[in-house]
Amino acid sequence: MIDHTRQRHQLLHAFNQRDWQQVHALAVALLGFFPYDADVHFIAGLAELERGQLGPALQLLRHAFSLDQQRPEFSANLARALSMAGARHEAMVMAELAMGSKPIGPATLDILGTVYSNLNAHDAALDAFRQAAALAPDHAPFRYNLATSLIDAGALDEAEREIDACLSLNPHFWRAHLTLAHLQQQTPVTQHLARLESLLAEPLLCTEARASLHLALAKEHEDLGNYAESFDHLTAGKKAAREGIQYSIKQDEAVFAALERATPSPGNVHGHQSSEPIFVFGMPRTGTTLVERILSRHPEIRSAGELPDFSIALRQVWGNDRPLGSGLAAIDGIGEIDWRRVGELYLSRARSAAGTVGRETHFIDKLPHNFLYAGFIAKTFPKAKLICLRRNPIDTCLSNFRQLFARKLPYYNYSFDLLDTGAYYVMFNRLMAHWRQVFPGRILEISYETLVSQQRVTSRQILEFCGLQWNELCMDFHENTLPVATASAVQVRSKMYTTAVQRWHRYRPQLAELCTLLEQAGISVE
Repeated sequence: MIDHTRQRHQLLHAFNQRDWQQVHALAVALLGFFPYDADVHFIAGLAELERGQLGPALQLLRHAFSLDQQRPEFSANLARALSMAGARHEAMVMAELAMGSKPIGPATLDILGTVYSNLNAHDAALDAFRQAAALAPDHAPFRYNLATSLIDAGALDEAEREIDACLSLNPHFWRAHLTLAHLQQQTPVTQHLARLESLLAEPLLCTEARASLHLALAKEHEDLGNYAESFDHLTAGKKAAREGIQYSIKQDEAVFAALERATPSPGNVHGHQSSEPIFVFGMPRTGTTLVERILSRHPEIRSAGELPDFSIALRQVWGNDRPLGSGLAAIDGIGEIDWRRVGELYLSRARSAAGTVGRETHFIDKLPHNFLYAGFIAKTFPKAKLICLRRNPIDTCLSNFRQLFARKLPYYNYSFDLLDTGAYYVMFNRLMAHWRQVFPGRILEISYETLVSQQRVTSRQILEFCGLQWNELCMDFHENTLPVATASAVQVRSKMYTTAVQRWHRYRPQLAELCTLLEQAGISVE
């Protein structure tokens, strides 16, 4: 006879040990005997989320919720899975249902904060994180998540206090050290070098610890003018961050080549005629957020944030469930599809994110890697405006290498190695030349250096390209009250500055090999 009580104990033990493979196996066995057990469905759904199996996770979490609709942790985690799947409306409904439950624990509130952040509902996210931290003030992760939400909202002083509280509770909360280093320009008075070096000297540090501490030291040494030390820590930090990631630059070489082969014909007869979307893209860290902040000050433009929706709509119409850009099988063979339908699906999702449902208002989609899809976007929306940011090639590569992007997003795998970053830039540069040739006049390319040195002239040029009248509010982008959930959250709240221009000269000796790589590809580095 099978001892189901023992199996349940084993299931909970495996869950607490984060042994997701074992959780999956035990849950499947138990569900064969107890198909209406909400708890087992819920635990199995969480395990599938952790295993990256979003489809099965959604099915299991939906089933758990249908069996017991009164438990906020069920609706909150279903909302989390739905937001990951891009089902914004349903995710918001589930999140609101969970928030309306009483009582609701701090862990569930913390999950809801993350869900609201993913849905660009930053005020609701901040409220959820505040409640979680208030209920469990001694829990370092809740204090840290509150701090990141405060940074998005521009409350930097309060964010610093929350990070300090987090580190007081747990000095080994490694991400907090990196976030604190980037929260302001460090000075001899505010720097944390001694503390960071002491922590780095501890034995048996995990990957996250070494990556966070080295990169925090790189930022603080740069602020203090210690450029050689900064670059050494930067290289060590990115090397640590790359551990466990299976990546070769040849993967992206294949993707870029396939994109060029899959380029749609330039005719605009069959596209969607909406002029609502304004796509702002380019290599990351080249000023896309700055342009978004300038444009979203205009009364006729809303910001939708960084949306994955175009590729989702494209895949849905094409009938391929792999992300465009993830590999040859996901790109080759796309051929001619119903471009108008792609546009309809995209707008149905993007309008919700932008808050423009029911009114034809311009909105910005600021996903940097939309440069991969620029030709497909131009084909889908013959009247949409496409804006690409360009920055000095070496500054672009250095800024990408300096940034620790989310490790779970394969778009950024090139950024862990400096020469991979250079090779990726070469491919970006070639792809943009290809889009210009196939869709002449459709993409406005803006120089970051010109934008920061001639803000008014360049901002006028962008608005004219978008077919909009000048508005003086666009000059005060730093007073934009919209939350910023990108790596530029601190910088874009300052007035226009030029200190990031030609930053690479500080590291000229360390970047010699990168310069050679770019020059051999015919790219001028000055």
